[in-house]
Amino acid sequence: MTGLLVTGLGVVAPTGVGAEAHWSSLLREESAIGPIEGFDPTPYGITLAGQVRDFRPEDHVDSRLMVQTDRWTWMSLAAATLAAEDAGYAAPEDAYATSVFLAAGSGGNEFSQHEIQGLWAKGPRSVGAYQSIAWFYAASTGQISIRDGYKGPSGVVVSEGAGGLDSIGWARRVVRRGTPAVLAGGTEAGMCPYALLCQATSGRLSTATRPEDAAPPFSRRAAGHVVGEGGAILLLEEPAAARARGARRVWGEVAGYGATHDAHHHEDPAPDPAQYARAIRLSLADAGVAPDEVDLVVADGAGTPRLDALELAALGAVFGRRTTPVPVSAPSSYTGRLMAGGSALDVATALLAVRDGIVPGTAHLDDPVDVPAGVELVRRPRVQPLSTVVVLARGSGGFNSSLVLRRAPEGEAA
Repeated sequence: MTGLLVTGLGVVAPTGVGAEAHWSSLLREESAIGPIEGFDPTPYGITLAGQVRDFRPEDHVDSRLMVQTDRWTWMSLAAATLAAEDAGYAAPEDAYATSVFLAAGSGGNEFSQHEIQGLWAKGPRSVGAYQSIAWFYAASTGQISIRDGYKGPSGVVVSEGAGGLDSIGWARRVVRRGTPAVLAGGTEAGMCPYALLCQATSGRLSTATRPEDAAPPFSRRAAGHVVGEGGAILLLEEPAAARARGARRVWGEVAGYGATHDAHHHEDPAPDPAQYARAIRLSLADAGVAPDEVDLVVADGAGTPRLDALELAALGAVFGRRTTPVPVSAPSSYTGRLMAGGSALDVATALLAVRDGIVPGTAHLDDPVDVPAGVELVRRPRVQPLSTVVVLARGSGGFNSSLVLRRAPEGEAA
């Protein structure tokens, strides 16, 4: 059975607003990680982040809606618009023919922080009515649905870093039940004092003070990840529906999906990669793809030695018998870890890589760890034909997800 077609990409990322700006930045090997702006992060022991510094919300969101919503939702609204424009998608007469199914993690942080500060400084009357909806983890899904008139079955999935892939998994279910088009993916904007503190308590954040010292995943110097904001939203369509409306392009096909849970501990990772490897195998089986047929793996790249070792062990378990090692890249090393938005952005990156036949690199990977048989860590971008790509993601709490993407069917490519 043919999978869903990706017909539109909407990117709002530290590397740029718009898919092409993001991709060009990766190919130039420009790290978007820098000192945190907007507040003094010194008390939290964290200095660096991947912030979307060239995002102008007023270019994408009506001013009346901006006052009701958080920066995270502004980014989702912008990404949804960019995805629809990229696809040449106009809302059909049937409002129930389009769904919105996004991932979310921490919700409307900045909006809530302002309201809480007002509450403690001035009392209850200073808290606005919009606080009740702006923080809510489903706010971005709801606001896109309302603004654009998409009334198909919609929802939100909360599985932290795995959420972007899981939202696409849910999109497949929605389409199988009769809705021909779904906006999926997600964004995050956890760059305010309260949100940073919540993330810092995990003990997994980098304390480096210079971008060049924030070691990437799979490096011997890795000692935590850099936080980031932004993400991506994709328009996914049932193939016959996409052809019927004359879709202007097809970025690729969602060929397979698999998800598991470690069922171990809500904070500590499982001691072995069994469930992570199982998620990868499930996605390959779903796509009818053998390990030898995979041209690239876009890794989760957690950036801590223990989690990196588990990911490499999972990859070795799945791909270890290949005669030619599978290339593995972690483009999130250029943006920081975007929580739910990160894996959605990785999907957009993978589709751009397939289009151009270029494997993205991993930033500052000058001292890589040893890898198992069947695995090759990619340091610098390189030209290579790509047809099948696996995108991986893990979420704090034990979530494991894997998505298989294939080049668009002949005659439908971007």
